[in-house]
Order: sequence, then structure tokens, then C-alpha cells
Amino acid sequence: MIQWRKSSRSQGAGECVEISANVVEATLIRDSKDPSGPRLTLARDDVAGLFARIKGGALDL
Repeated sequence: MIQWRKSSRSQGAGECVEISANVVEATLIRDSKDPSGPRLTLARDDVAGLFARIKGGALDL
């Protein structure tokens, strides 16, 4: 069974993602408003790079 968790900074407005890191060699990411919708599957090594880009503002619209 996949266990999902939200960020502790989630404001409860539904505008967040959930992460599951209990899958072998991968991290899953999904939209918390659409839990049965599409998921991103990233290699564990790629997750740290993605988060660094997000925190650095490289992906801001």
C-alpha cells in the first residue's frame, strides 16, 4: 500500500502536492486535490535536484 504525506507547510486550501517515498527506488508525487489522477514518478536521485530548483525559483511561472 502506498502511503502519502503532505508538506507540513500545507495551508489546507488544497493547493499542495503529496509525496510517497515508500516505493522501491522511486518517489511518487501527486496533486492532493486529485488523488486518483496522474502521478509523477521520479528516481530518488532526481528528487533532491527538483526540490532545489523549486526552492531556488527556477520553476516559478
